[in-house]
Amino acid sequence: MGKRVKSVSYAKWGYIFILPFFIVYAIFSFYPMITTFYYSFFENYNQGLTTIGPNFVGLKNYANLFTPNEGRFEILEYTKNTMIMWILGAVPQFVFSLLLAVIFTSVRLKIKGQRFFKTVIYMPNLIMAAAYSMLFYVMFSEVGPVGMMAKTMISQDFVVFNDVAASRNVVAFINFLMWFGNTTIMLMAGIMGIDGSLFEAASIDGATGTQVFFRITLPLLAPIFVYVAITSLIGGLQMFDVPQIIGGATGAPNGSTRTLIMWLNNVVTGNAKDYGKGGAISVMIFIITAVLSFAVYRTMVKEDPTAKKAKRRNTHGLL
Repeated sequence: MGKRVKSVSYAKWGYIFILPFFIVYAIFSFYPMITTFYYSFFENYNQGLTTIGPNFVGLKNYANLFTPNEGRFEILEYTKNTMIMWILGAVPQFVFSLLLAVIFTSVRLKIKGQRFFKTVIYMPNLIMAAAYSMLFYVMFSEVGPVGMMAKTMISQDFVVFNDVAASRNVVAFINFLMWFGNTTIMLMAGIMGIDGSLFEAASIDGATGTQVFFRITLPLLAPIFVYVAITSLIGGLQMFDVPQIIGGATGAPNGSTRTLIMWLNNVVTGNAKDYGKGGAISVMIFIITAVLSFAVYRTMVKEDPTAKKAKRRNTHGLL
């Protein structure tokens, strides 16, 4: 009788290797998320030296978020600030990154030294956001080189960080510089994943560069572009360090650079340390992020008409 050969269960080892990730995620992400949602239904804050709560108040914290505070709906105002600064940085970032990605991957141009250029454009993403922000804060301050130049060109009374539009554009520009390299690399990877025979066939048929871009590159790049847009949106809604340094804790001027996360940080770490309200804000940020991400996905992803018809036929056939 022959010896039994002991088989190895590769599936078992696969689960064992990914188990540490799920353990860390459950402890440091999932559990805090659940407790945040739970405590959002409680009042728990400091009133002087006295701690109030935790006392169950139901949806009171959520109702307070949509109650005017001195005539202002803070959640709407800070959501608007966050979205404006994200859009101002994201739109040029997508356009510029897509342009660079197409140029660097072009077979016709055959640009040399691509590795060098990839490294250079990605380097800003490696620098800490706080260091970047401090550099630009000094440059655009009233006594900085750019601030002094603005006084000469616009008005002697003009101060960059006292102007709403200028302050928001500085924050957006910093975010643009920090992230366009990462977006470019992602889009380049997406373009290089497209079958090269499609470009060769288009070239043989006499298609122009513009036709190739809009008929082949852009449609096939859509999945990567959707991923980049949604991750950028999520990062934009979590914007904190750059506007915190540029506009301070109050989001100067006049709270125009104060984001949702800055508001949350002030509520939780301020004198009141209102953890109940902070939990409600966190849940609302999650809901806003989910809704906007779904809207972006539905806007950018279109179902193939042929697949849609086939799906309808299959459904009718089953019925």
